[in-house]
Amino acid sequence: MFKKPLVAALIGAALIGLAPLAQAQDKVLRIVPQSDLKILDPIWTTAFITRNHGYAVYDTLFGVDAQGKVQPQMVGAYNRSADGNTWTFTLRDGLAFHDGKPVTSADAIQSIKRWGQRDGLGQKMLAALASMEAKDDKTFVMTFKEPFGMVLEALSKPSSNPPFIMPKAVAETPADQQINSTVGSGPYIFKADEYRPGEKIVYVKNTRYVPRKEAASGTAGGKLVHVDRMEWVVLNDAQTQANALANGEVDMIEWVPSEQYLALKDDPKIELASPVPTGSYALHLNRLVPPFNNAKIAQAALMAMNQEALLRAQMVHKELYNTNPSIYPSGSIYHSAKTSYFTGKPQFEKAKALLKEAGYKNEPIVLLYPANFPAINKFPPVMAALLKQAGFNVDMQSMDWPTLVTRRAVKKPASEGGWNAFITGWGLADNINPMYFAPMTGNGEKGWFGWTTDDELENLKGEFLKTSDEAQRKALATKIQERVFDAAVFAPVGEYKPLTAYRKGVVSGLVSGPVGVLWGIRKN
Repeated sequence: MFKKPLVAALIGAALIGLAPLAQAQDKVLRIVPQSDLKILDPIWTTAFITRNHGYAVYDTLFGVDAQGKVQPQMVGAYNRSADGNTWTFTLRDGLAFHDGKPVTSADAIQSIKRWGQRDGLGQKMLAALASMEAKDDKTFVMTFKEPFGMVLEALSKPSSNPPFIMPKAVAETPADQQINSTVGSGPYIFKADEYRPGEKIVYVKNTRYVPRKEAASGTAGGKLVHVDRMEWVVLNDAQTQANALANGEVDMIEWVPSEQYLALKDDPKIELASPVPTGSYALHLNRLVPPFNNAKIAQAALMAMNQEALLRAQMVHKELYNTNPSIYPSGSIYHSAKTSYFTGKPQFEKAKALLKEAGYKNEPIVLLYPANFPAINKFPPVMAALLKQAGFNVDMQSMDWPTLVTRRAVKKPASEGGWNAFITGWGLADNINPMYFAPMTGNGEKGWFGWTTDDELENLKGEFLKTSDEAQRKALATKIQERVFDAAVFAPVGEYKPLTAYRKGVVSGLVSGPVGVLWGIRKN
């Protein structure tokens, strides 16, 4: 029994209608996802919840295992020419979409083309391509103008955005529009007829799916599904999530709210795990519209950063976070202490001086506030206070996370429904490599939300792509980092330890890797 009637009512509302259908299934896995799912196109957005939906429904040509190595996934065989300019890929046997149609080279080619229009690394790869053609239904060839150093890394990109393979007709949807079909070839089938945003999202096992024979590891290997049905139960309140897990109403919480960490840790019926590596948070600015289209005003905002204060407010427990002024993960190959003027500590007087020099006219800064998203909803009030101390006029606007994800795509001024700043989280799979990190773009409106225009940043990334020498890449990664701060593209807030909670003795088989995946899980 729940201690609070309100909590019981919330759970009851969220689970309404599930019991009769669940009883008809042998094994039903109920998970509280990190947020609600309202955008179903994993190429259109970099939101983690949509990416996770993508991994359930779609498959990829290559995957990345738990050790970070690229492995074939939908591809059965591949080879590269001696000069490095031509790559030939052959799809493995048994690949089919949910509607029974076989996956063909044409599907793969069109999917790569659409993904490459949205993703930063994909854009670079498409620009380097001379041609991409089908040799037959299962084999296609990519020919480059010159050797492209990250072909496999691009085709296996695990996050923001993974190059998911869709049916050709679906992938022909313009890249700036969302798809209207969820037919994929992944291990789960999305139940569109049971889709209830704000309440539940339902998937069933894809019985046509032919997994690889290798053991599951990261986004690679055999994607075995051991349940008949997976339900994402949307519960926005942290206490409600914890109570639902403790009382067996759900089996897992994907992303443990920090305020419930101790209660869940001390519950003998609950197990805590970290199937994915340390993640990070970042403050993102809209460099397209006033006032942050002025680089000095944008730099002043970055100077307001107080990583310790922000992390303490959000993560609460010191063992769950650490400061890090680098844009790269602590301990990673490209991590560097060379961060230009950025320290991760507040520099209010310098910020005020910059605002005066830049002619800031006290325009309101619209800071987006995902109030019902426990994973990041403590950040905005603290960031608003910091920006005010630096001399900004702040307008913090409350909304849910899916609304924020939609609104951040709006390019109009903040006064016309746009935005100026927001904070979000990233995983190690995103920022371990400068070519992976979605917001690290300087190509204006072709880039990630924020749309910074900075030719120097793009040139540095181009040099990074051209070399395979690790010493040169390290030096270039450091220059890229310094340029990110000088161009005021974004600012790191710090790092967090991601935790998943599940019922001990009931759930097992979580797969470790660069991102969270939902195959391999058993319900006992």
